[in-house]
Amino acid sequence: MLTLTSALQNTIRLHGTKPAIVDAEGNLTWSEYGQSIARSAGMLRDLGLNAGQRFGIFCRNCRRQGELIYAGYWSGAVPVPINYRLAPGEVAQILDDAECRQLAIDPAFMHILDHPAIASWRGRAFALGPERTGTDIPFFDDLRAAAEPLEATHLDELDDALMLYTGGTTGAGKGVKISHRNIVSNALQIMQAMKPHESDVYMHTTPMFHAAEVKSTIFTMFGSSHCYLPEFTPKDFFAAIERYRATVVGLVPTTVLSVLDEPTRGEYDLSSLRLISYGTSPILPPVIRRTIDAFPGVGLQQCYGLTECAPYLAMLDEEAHKRGVNGEEHILTSAGRPVPGVDLRIVDDTGHEVPTGGIGEIVVRGPQVSVGYHNRPIDHAAAFKEDGFYTGDVGRLDADGFLYLVDRKRDMIISGGENIYTREVEEIIGRHDGVREVSVIGLPDRKFGEALFAIIVPAPDWRPSSEELIRHCREHIGSYKIPRSMVFVEELPKSAMGKVLKHDLRKIYACQPKQEIAL
Repeated sequence: MLTLTSALQNTIRLHGTKPAIVDAEGNLTWSEYGQSIARSAGMLRDLGLNAGQRFGIFCRNCRRQGELIYAGYWSGAVPVPINYRLAPGEVAQILDDAECRQLAIDPAFMHILDHPAIASWRGRAFALGPERTGTDIPFFDDLRAAAEPLEATHLDELDDALMLYTGGTTGAGKGVKISHRNIVSNALQIMQAMKPHESDVYMHTTPMFHAAEVKSTIFTMFGSSHCYLPEFTPKDFFAAIERYRATVVGLVPTTVLSVLDEPTRGEYDLSSLRLISYGTSPILPPVIRRTIDAFPGVGLQQCYGLTECAPYLAMLDEEAHKRGVNGEEHILTSAGRPVPGVDLRIVDDTGHEVPTGGIGEIVVRGPQVSVGYHNRPIDHAAAFKEDGFYTGDVGRLDADGFLYLVDRKRDMIISGGENIYTREVEEIIGRHDGVREVSVIGLPDRKFGEALFAIIVPAPDWRPSSEELIRHCREHIGSYKIPRSMVFVEELPKSAMGKVLKHDLRKIYACQPKQEIAL
């Protein structure tokens, strides 16, 4: 099995004169890009990062972040991309939990180093961007220029290549150790569906801290070009496709809806686009039909996976989408079929496989499955078992092998493409002295796919105030985790054992009008 380093060397050897990066700052061939990666790897070694040691990346999508991730593969150092929407305390928890030695930070986020939770990292940080803002920390470009190119480090396919953090019930979430074997295997598993070609231009539209970023690996392996969208807006998205002649893009339901609703779409030349790959949650069939109408001749693919699976387990490919819009609409509500080389089963609470069509937890085995969690022995033992990885997702398989997701076993909510655990949000809200009880659920939302809705039982001596709770939440969690609407009630529905009945709450509030809170 190839490592990512040897795969990258192979791309440089076979496609050296072809463009690797197309960017407003200038284009790079794969040969030029390889030389820059080797020098960046030397920079990491100069900073004291040896093979197996980790460094954090807190940055918007950009060519430098891509280069730094590849430099980690090249040198054996392990990148830890961090969600830049998190609160400073959450970022600090990840940096400490991952035992990072350095922090690469976007100049746009330099202010975070002034926060008490992050201040100690100032002496171990460097700026990852072209902007020359007034700062006392060194810049990536200068450090790279001063470094000598590093020979590619010999690595084993089971060595860690990347660490990504999932959403969790604590601020830090769970660090997932992803090996070279995991990433290369999954790239090969999705190759047939993605159909990469050296003439492709893959645009990095989903945040690079997300597991969806890993799918770009197959385009590197085939010598395709890469371009980057720092922040998503529909107009910037269209303009980037036009400027860089992008052929493949990744979207989430929120961004799909935003591009469909953008009235200026027809003003851009989008003729280069051949494939829209979407994921994190299914898109409703009417929206799929709108997308097909808006982008005639462009293929659609849905990808289902988890960070622990590097990341994909199933794909609803272009052919399945065609079947779905031509009479078999039920297929469009599925997550597709399992990718080649994955053993995917549906099991009951005793761990026994259920019959075809039966509902149960999705359990998988395959070369893309992570070796486990970092510093989380209890969580690791609960999910990574001898018979496979227990995903925590509930689903069913039909007779044709299509996978349908039924629910999230741990009450996870996917809002705007971000995984959010209700227990974490409930814990933060519950810290407010005026809150007696709280339950957070996800309700269907046209813009975000799901939106957080909080049902709160206030303490008798507190005058309920949603604005006060929002201010409280902002101190502890990222804004995307804060419920956009809430209601104050006298009591929560509970079972005989005192467990809050979230299913009943979803039924009660699904159709009731809710006033959205400005965040």
